[in-house]
Amino acid sequence: MATITGKDIQEMVRHWLNTPVEGYLGSGYGQDAKALLQLPQADGAPEAFLEKMRQDIPALQALPPGSLNLYAVRTPPDRVDLFVDVAGVAIQVPGA
Repeated sequence: MATITGKDIQEMVRHWLNTPVEGYLGSGYGQDAKALLQLPQADGAPEAFLEKMRQDIPALQALPPGSLNLYAVRTPPDRVDLFVDVAGVAIQVPGA
């Protein structure tokens, strides 16, 4: 039986981040990070984003609590870059 490695999980997350919602016909798989940028962060939108990722990528459910995080990095003058941290590895959210 094959073992899922940390690199495999990172690639799964990258694939998910590069797939728009409903990118597969009839499936809600994927993300809409641009919509996340338009919502107040205190309303729970980041947690909902991560929860959808956990639902779409079942392998993430095996990670310990706190191993999956979302960060925003502000770059002057008006840019915000989003990063998903998967067990200590930061992956930039494309198009956000």
